Amino acid sequence: MSIRTKLKKVLPPISITEQEALDAGDVWIESSIYQGKPDMHALRQLPQATLTADEQAFLDGPVQTLLEMIDDFELQNATHIPEDVLAFLGKEKFFSMIIPKKFGGLEFSPYANSTIVATIAARSGAIAVTVMVPNSLGPGELLMHYGTQEQQNYWLPRLAVGDDIPCFALTSPEAGSDAGSIPDAAIVTKGQWEGEEVVGLRVSWDKRYITLAPIATVLGLAFKVFDPDQLLGDKLELGITCALLPKSHPGVELGNRHDPMGMKFYNGTTRGKDVFIPMDFIIGGQKNIGKGWQMLVSCLGAGRGISLPAMGVATAQSAFKSTAEYSFVREQFGLPIGRFEGIQEKLADIAGKTFLLEAMRVLTTEGLGEGIKPSVVTAIAKYHMTELGRDVMNSAMDVQAGKAIQRGPQNTLANGYMALPIAITVEGANILTRNLMIFGQGAMRCHPYLKEMVDLIHSNDSSADAQFNSVLGKTVKFSVKNAFRSMANSYLPFMRNKESALPEVRPYEKRLNALSAKLAPLADLSLLVLGGDLKKAELLSARLGDVISYVYASMAAVRFYEQRVENRQQALPFFKYAMEWSLQQGEQAIVDFVANFPNAPTRVLMRVLTNTYSTSVSGISDDLVRELSTAALQDSSIKRQLTHLVKPVAGDGNDINEQAFKAKHAVLPLLSKVQKALRKTPVVPFVSFENAVNKLFEANELTQSELTSLLDYNEKRKLAVRVDEFTFDMVDVNTLKDSGLENSNNKAADAA
Repeated sequence: MSIRTKLKKVLPPISITEQEALDAGDVWIESSIYQGKPDMHALRQLPQATLTADEQAFLDGPVQTLLEMIDDFELQNATHIPEDVLAFLGKEKFFSMIIPKKFGGLEFSPYANSTIVATIAARSGAIAVTVMVPNSLGPGELLMHYGTQEQQNYWLPRLAVGDDIPCFALTSPEAGSDAGSIPDAAIVTKGQWEGEEVVGLRVSWDKRYITLAPIATVLGLAFKVFDPDQLLGDKLELGITCALLPKSHPGVELGNRHDPMGMKFYNGTTRGKDVFIPMDFIIGGQKNIGKGWQMLVSCLGAGRGISLPAMGVATAQSAFKSTAEYSFVREQFGLPIGRFEGIQEKLADIAGKTFLLEAMRVLTTEGLGEGIKPSVVTAIAKYHMTELGRDVMNSAMDVQAGKAIQRGPQNTLANGYMALPIAITVEGANILTRNLMIFGQGAMRCHPYLKEMVDLIHSNDSSADAQFNSVLGKTVKFSVKNAFRSMANSYLPFMRNKESALPEVRPYEKRLNALSAKLAPLADLSLLVLGGDLKKAELLSARLGDVISYVYASMAAVRFYEQRVENRQQALPFFKYAMEWSLQQGEQAIVDFVANFPNAPTRVLMRVLTNTYSTSVSGISDDLVRELSTAALQDSSIKRQLTHLVKPVAGDGNDINEQAFKAKHAVLPLLSKVQKALRKTPVVPFVSFENAVNKLFEANELTQSELTSLLDYNEKRKLAVRVDEFTFDMVDVNTLKDSGLENSNNKAADAA
């Protein structure tokens, strides 16, 4: 019995849905990471994404107008998205960023799509979700790639201008992460359509968690097709199929809503019972029956690589901007709170991870902009960028403390905090993405021979044994090279490759190359020893996926620092923190993987190949924390670059914080002068800052212009550190002040 035949008896067969998922998408830069030699040359040669004139005009025009229309606090306390906002989104083609111009769409690049969604998300998560869904996995994307000419000509122009609002229904009560097991079924049968008897489908479904379903006018629907009467052939089960149904079609139920964390985007259910549809409703027509799963997994890139990561980046940039500004303006014990080391630790983490997130956003969308659909990279982006957004937000909530938890128009964090679990949950829950997808797909897609070997193992071809033996020989050579490369990088640091022209980058480039080199033999050995059982060993496979992910993140940071930052001197501490953090995460994943590998002899070999004898991994130094936290408090070009998605609107929380931040930077020399004067001649009692500076002015310690600047700053400071207040009946006090009703309200309260 041949080796191939023995393996065929041991290895479980790959299901159709698994095979389609593995075949979907492209292999990109992650392949070189998996194989132990990150392609830094390809990374640096990738064309830089920029906004076209049309894309920039859209950001400066319709997007800015939209931001000014949104009152997110009012929206979160309402029941519906305002009609004028929805109408504006349709009129200005926010729903058609991915639709080609020939159908009336905007045809924006992935980079522009990401930038627009993230800019909106920094203002309102609910509106960002409303915009991103039609531009992500859904009817528009599926029609563009798989629709018939007639379907494209009818639906895409209507979707482009908002005449129709789409949703796509995949998840059901019985099928979430295991979407391939959807119970929703269609029976091939005959029925009446437009006065004639035709062959069609009688469909029943029950779906939930469907974004935009309550307001959708056209429903994309996934279901399984069965042909018991063999009207289409001799097969009973024809597979997952996607169709497009108008809301007006008899039997379609849309309208009931869920309440996702109180966020006021539309999300709900759709149902139907024995609804007859003609074959023309199938996306791509009858020939695409059974191709639905392949269609879906091929189109996941937009949601996983663009929209949801964009929300994670928007969260981080909003949190970084407001926390840095608040930490500089807010003072306790006579110092800005950003000078205290406990705050510095959080602030540095916020700043470094925001740098990393923006770098990953740019690199991922640049790859997608080249027409690549890398399923592994988009899974990395979805998981790590939403999780990093959550990390940054949690740290920001800790720093801003009481100000962060009091909801109101001035609060810049609360709605983002509530929205984060949504991005983490949808398009594949993050636990699933990390534990099953990143390494699971990566191993099969990125290994140069593994997929071919598995296909040959399950092949019934007479020449399969000979072909398998040839591929097996290549695999052995590949693994031996991996082992020697890992040992060279592990024990001989001078052997580590580096190509950067920047001396501050080279040590990090050497480390990321070493980390990738160690990954390759660990992956080879785990596949050899555990085989098909590695799929069940999720804790182990997740750690290998983490190594791939953190090397990818490090490569993104290198590219961003080398090619995108406006001032490298200012950006250096941000870059250093991003690299230290991501590489340490990858190094810790290696340590944990080796320590927990179940086969003792293999574990010993892994330690030898990777020089992993200790469980300790160095952390980020206190000096770097202090350096970065200090840099984060500066009004610098790198801070502006890492918060460019946040567009303050006059009078909102971001505007109030920014005004105080800039005002304090402007009067820093005067504040130093005030402190020296007060030490020389204390004002007793101090009472207030206004009283003190007025006394100094009276004593000719300050000029009139200096006094004016200091009082202006102080008013802005007091506004920035305040929190929103409401009456007993939760009416905004500032609304009452603006309307002149405050006094009458107080009198009524006194009378009561």
